[in-house]
Amino acid sequence: MTPQTGSSFHEKSHADAWADYKVTHEALGTGKISSSQMVGSREFLDGNYLYRMTVAADGIYGNSKEEAFYPAYFVDASGKPLDGKNRYTLHFASGQLPPVKAFWSVTLYEMPASLLYANPLNRYLINSAMVPQLTKDADGGVTIHIQHDSPGADKEANWLPAPAGPFVMAMRLYWPEPQVLDGSWKAPPAVKVN
Repeated sequence: MTPQTGSSFHEKSHADAWADYKVTHEALGTGKISSSQMVGSREFLDGNYLYRMTVAADGIYGNSKEEAFYPAYFVDASGKPLDGKNRYTLHFASGQLPPVKAFWSVTLYEMPASLLYANPLNRYLINSAMVPQLTKDADGGVTIHIQHDSPGADKEANWLPAPAGPFVMAMRLYWPEPQVLDGSWKAPPAVKVN
């Protein structure tokens, strides 16, 4: 068998790489793989160029998992893409806020531009510095409301405004505690509210 050469081989290789990227990108967005599996030293990645490509194409998450962990939200708990025509919640039970030694955040990006969403609150994220101002649930937990319209004055402290259309979110956990790294703490799913 003669190996392929020339531009047709290059074009096929390029198309195959982007097809493989799409599968990996979707697996990242649905939680089947995590960013912690995709970032690290050459020894850690052990020649996994598909992961390196995905990280570079999706925004260059440059930190090792010991420095930062990035749960991604491309879909809701039922596997449907996030869309501002719906309302969602992220619920952290009492004592289950992201366990980190530094800080955490949940940031929302309007799609397909992948940019922060301009909104009346000028709020683009909810993070650990805001916890004292967040309204606690009856069980002592915290519920973040992700939706286009206000959830009501009593819930606006916990409102992360969403566009009227598609969006994604990224949780960032800086200097995560061991329970993040060993998987015993899991980021809560984005639950669609009826």
